[in-house]
Amino acid sequence: MFKRWNLKGGLDLEGHKDLSRQYSIINAAIPDQLIYPLVDRSGNAMTVLVKTGDRVLKGQVIAGSKGVQGTLLHAASSGLVKENEWRMIAHPSGLKSWCLIIATDGLDEPGPVYEPVDYTQLSAADICEKVHQAGIVGLGGASFPTAVKITPNNVRAVDTLIINGAECEPYITCDDRLMQQYPSEILLGIQVLLRALAIESCVIGIEEDMPEAIEAIQQAIECSGFKQIQVKVVPAVYPVGGERQLIYLLTGRETPSQGLPVDVGVVCQNVGTVMAVYQAIVKGQVLIERVVTVTGLGIKKPQNRWVRIGTPIKDLVSQCGGYNGPIERLIMGGLMMGFSLPDDGVGITKATNCILVATSKEVTKSSEAEIQPCIRCGECASACPVNLLPQQIYWHSQGGAHQKCQSFGLFDCIECGCCDVVCPSHIPLVQYFRASKSKLFLKRREDEAATLAKQRFENRDTRKVQEKVEREQRIRLKKLALVKLQKGRPSAPAKMQDKS
Repeated sequence: MFKRWNLKGGLDLEGHKDLSRQYSIINAAIPDQLIYPLVDRSGNAMTVLVKTGDRVLKGQVIAGSKGVQGTLLHAASSGLVKENEWRMIAHPSGLKSWCLIIATDGLDEPGPVYEPVDYTQLSAADICEKVHQAGIVGLGGASFPTAVKITPNNVRAVDTLIINGAECEPYITCDDRLMQQYPSEILLGIQVLLRALAIESCVIGIEEDMPEAIEAIQQAIECSGFKQIQVKVVPAVYPVGGERQLIYLLTGRETPSQGLPVDVGVVCQNVGTVMAVYQAIVKGQVLIERVVTVTGLGIKKPQNRWVRIGTPIKDLVSQCGGYNGPIERLIMGGLMMGFSLPDDGVGITKATNCILVATSKEVTKSSEAEIQPCIRCGECASACPVNLLPQQIYWHSQGGAHQKCQSFGLFDCIECGCCDVVCPSHIPLVQYFRASKSKLFLKRREDEAATLAKQRFENRDTRKVQEKVEREQRIRLKKLALVKLQKGRPSAPAKMQDKS
């Protein structure tokens, strides 16, 4: 029998869901231009597979990143490749990157179409390869390559697939609408994943304030006969949709510090990701679009749309009626874990689940004057769903002792923002935590580069010594050969004396 464990910490937030979830998902128009940052989730540069002036087709691979966690990027529509541009991209740190630009031609001409297949005839390896070729990553925001997540691992035994339908972030309703409108497709996507993982148990966690989605999925299960798929209702408490939090709430299993869900026998996938898997395997479609919630009091017509990856946000805002008066902040993602954008010229990425156009009524513009010293009240620790001590991490982060931050569980922080909300001193704690993580990542890369340089230097010295030894050996052998040669020759005849 199913048991629900209690979630420590968290907040009961106002959802603002009714702004957008009452409307069906509609297709967004193809923009005049598609923008693709040439950097992957790990910050590594992607390899461009097309050149300026090329005409590309919808679904054509245009770039990719290498390595174990490498992914592919596909053109969302047909058009001409323009010269790469150095642009601001959607990133919490406001980074710039080279971007691949496609000027669409309005024809939306598809490239080679992948034939739909019967997933029951595919092996786990076949499914993983097709998911990789489709460019599918986690659409809940993390963008972790899905093929890596479902690749069979002989060391860790996975017995449960959890589908994350707990859309706990305020304002976001894209997964809610997906479950309401595409329940049968989602169930087929789950079946594909179960086959890839070679398991039978699946639990879908849906928040209690999503009754229409719960009913739609339950009815689809009854009609399909997929009895191994269970729907479990979870409380509408933020951040219940966090991967580790949902796993504990549904199974009672605690993911170890800096560990992965597979360490406790679980694979967790977002509803949008499951839909993308269905489209790739059953329909033969690569990932070139996703559902995005466009919402907030600053947009005239909040709604959910199927949006092509690479669409500039300003085009999407225009299709939703435009801005509704003065805007305080443009946020990619939710109110809690999202980040402010410098402008609306950046493109939609695979990780973009929401564009929140917020007014001053929804967010307050923080200033240095509002920030007060920490009073050590402990409210942040009480609200933390990961059992951390945010005030301790803050003190060490502020003092530049980033290694000590790590000893207090910095990398277990999910940056949910609960500590920010409850802090009476208005300290932007998550900003400090992100900064410390960035500095530690940078130091780690510098250390790795230094280690590599040292190894190369040592290898060079070793190679030189070896070359010297080999050279001396060759010289010695040549001398020995010369001595043997001279010993083996007959003695030269004595010179005849001159006749007098």
